[in-house]
Amino acid sequence: MHWGHAVSKDLVHWQELPVALYPDSHGTMYSGSAVVDWNNTTGFQTGKEPAMVAMFTAAGRPFTQGLAYSNDRGRTWMKHADNPVLGHIVHENRDPKVIWYAPEKKWVMALYLDHNDFALFASRDLKQWEKLCDVKLPGDAECPEFFEMAVDGNPQNTRWIFYGANGRYLIGKFNGKNFTPESGPHDLQHGNCWYASQTYNDIPARDGRRILIPWGRLPDGEIFRGISFNQMMGLPVELELTSATAGPTLEVQPVRELKSLRGKTNKIKAQALTADNNPLARISGDLFEIEAEIEVGSAREISLNLRGVLATYDVISQQLACLGNHGKLPPQDGKISLRIFVDRRSVDIFGGGGRLYMPMASAISPANRSLKLTCQGGESRIHSLKVYELKSAWK
Repeated sequence: MHWGHAVSKDLVHWQELPVALYPDSHGTMYSGSAVVDWNNTTGFQTGKEPAMVAMFTAAGRPFTQGLAYSNDRGRTWMKHADNPVLGHIVHENRDPKVIWYAPEKKWVMALYLDHNDFALFASRDLKQWEKLCDVKLPGDAECPEFFEMAVDGNPQNTRWIFYGANGRYLIGKFNGKNFTPESGPHDLQHGNCWYASQTYNDIPARDGRRILIPWGRLPDGEIFRGISFNQMMGLPVELELTSATAGPTLEVQPVRELKSLRGKTNKIKAQALTADNNPLARISGDLFEIEAEIEVGSAREISLNLRGVLATYDVISQQLACLGNHGKLPPQDGKISLRIFVDRRSVDIFGGGGRLYMPMASAISPANRSLKLTCQGGESRIHSLKVYELKSAWK
């Protein structure tokens, strides 16, 4: 097991680089994270530019945590001579996520321990670590994420997010030593194709987004049969922490850079939606982005058939269902809003302005290039509907 490496200038078009980290005598290369050591706390920097430092799990007997560093923007990597920097703690402790905690000028690491148990550690130089506190995350394990976000974009009102590999997250406060949950666990996503995500550190302040890319872990290994790869990264998305009646919650939106793939626009006029009429009947293709706002009206159910992948909205339960997965989508002013990306092996559904996030994978038939929108048990109405035919991200 290795660390791959790819780079992009726009989060859409990617260049694959040579393997970054290979197995060694300490074990195979499990998950971890990378940082820019702006202040050269490690002493690894050799040139004018700060070193990049990766912290990884070496999955040997036992599992330990090690460092690697690069002085050429990640093109080549050198393992730290004194690995491991954090020895075995319990079972298969793994997946270090490292961030810079500016108030105390130190590094903070979230680490998975065992079952639903995680912990936070601190270091001045990424080499010597001390334990800060334990974190228990019911219903989740592995691959922790830990970061601070402004509530409603207000930098004077922030909370810390802690989540695991399935995206179950806690919202709370962190004082440099203890993380104190205030709410959760909440579910970030409701899909069948999302696991072990990473968010970027060091996004420039002028941008200010918290951008996430998940691993598209497949529900069925046959989905990519006959294709030249058997895994995928999910669509890049951005997170926002917004106020709600019960307290702040995370909302998820696709990054704006994905608009660069838009080609022909099909604008569907406002009209009644029934069981017999399909306003998308004339559209055919394999790559789509759909923006829809639909008045639920008297309908019992609203259905979207996306190249054979059926997504249905139950008006009574206010639930959107797709391939056996469900997510809550309450109407706003009598309408539901959807933004959907249809790919060759996946369908990503965003609803309610980011309140519903459902990344789905399926063995979509190349022969099925159709879209269908209908309703059952009454009548609903298209308020607005655009279907963008997308260009491939691949040359």
